[in-house]
Amino acid sequence: MSLISIKNVSKKFGKQTVLDNISLDFKDGNSIALIGPNGSGKTTLIKAILGLVLPDSGQILVKNQTISESPQYREIIGYMPQLSLFPQNMKVQELFALIENIRKEKPKNGYDVSLYQDFEIAKMRYKALGTLSGGMKQQVSAALAFYFSPEIIILDEPTAGLDPLSNEILKRKINTAQQDERLVLTTSHILSDLDEICSHVIYLMEGKVLFNKSIDEMRSQTKENRLNKMVAQLLNSKQHEQN
Repeated sequence: MSLISIKNVSKKFGKQTVLDNISLDFKDGNSIALIGPNGSGKTTLIKAILGLVLPDSGQILVKNQTISESPQYREIIGYMPQLSLFPQNMKVQELFALIENIRKEKPKNGYDVSLYQDFEIAKMRYKALGTLSGGMKQQVSAALAFYFSPEIIILDEPTAGLDPLSNEILKRKINTAQQDERLVLTTSHILSDLDEICSHVIYLMEGKVLFNKSIDEMRSQTKENRLNKMVAQLLNSKQHEQN
């Protein structure tokens, strides 16, 4: 089932085209890596899906409903931003209580506290968010992204600042979400972190989709097993085609 459909979406900031007539479908049960160089349009595309950026043209649908029609679609999305701008003086436990109050309805199967427990967030629950290290803030942000058992999880550079153990815990959680037929969309500049967690790769370049392939398709095409080598070979092929 297609959870997110992006149809002919374009966006400009001033004279710069950030998204150039992009069309994509994101289906449940997939863990998709959205990659590309800085300025390729990754963050703008994510913000457009979240309704934080309005496209100049085209449509974005979540579960076949145009997102401009109602903000309620966000209830099925868990989001981990690249930088978490938490209230500095708020305590960790107050943040979770606030989000619970804003969301009001509990998930049918209860809150997903697995990352909360695995990251031992209870030990920092009385700490002010402004006193947390970068890695601890990432742990809190990741736990919140999964907390309401969302059908769609969007993770923007999720491993930045995480220690190796926390990194592996988060990877395991992403794999579990995919097995549960949820959709995970991850951006990262560290391709080695995506090796074990993504089923598909979308590469953006200057606001356009350069390629959109499954890992199996990429492996078969390149005869490589590591994502960075697969991507490098596909980029080389694209350059040769253009020359």
